[in-house]
Amino acid sequence: MNGRFVFPVRDILHRSGEMREFEIEVPAPEKWGEGLVWVAQGEPVTVDVRLEAVHEGILVTADIRSRYTGVCGRCLTDVAEPVEVEFQELFGYSGDEANDFEVQDDHVDLETPVRDSIVLSLPFQPVCQPDCPGLDPATGEKLAEGTVPETPIDDRWIALAALKADTTDHDGDAARDDVSHTEKS
Repeated sequence: MNGRFVFPVRDILHRSGEMREFEIEVPAPEKWGEGLVWVAQGEPVTVDVRLEAVHEGILVTADIRSRYTGVCGRCLTDVAEPVEVEFQELFGYSGDEANDFEVQDDHVDLETPVRDSIVLSLPFQPVCQPDCPGLDPATGEKLAEGTVPETPIDDRWIALAALKADTTDHDGDAARDDVSHTEKS
């Protein structure tokens, strides 16, 4: 077995309690993630891994660090943030039991669990800053901090808005008449 995330475990197979630790930094073999953010192909991925022999197989514990890039979900500006994730997975010995991962040819291949851990930790709706105001729906321009977009009136309601304006004018006139009437009394 060959690959950037493949580790030999021949020296610890069936030796419960034995452990090996490795640290690797490899480029991501392909783009990991879909949507607004992803880990780009070639982006360095650092993996600190501990391989422990247990009765059922090889227990893998890994800490992964990399960086994701993409766009803000509110204002569409570019974002780039670090991503850190860890996982623990049992690579079972070949046998009757159904395992998600197995030791194959005295090796464990960590590419799938590393990729899955990173992709599942990526934010679904990333933002460039926690209080990003987003885009103005009318102009499409990025809003300044603290501004609230003005809600446009639907064309179907313009006639009612005109009636509301007339009611306000009449109510104001009636109130003025009441005040002048009481003063004369």
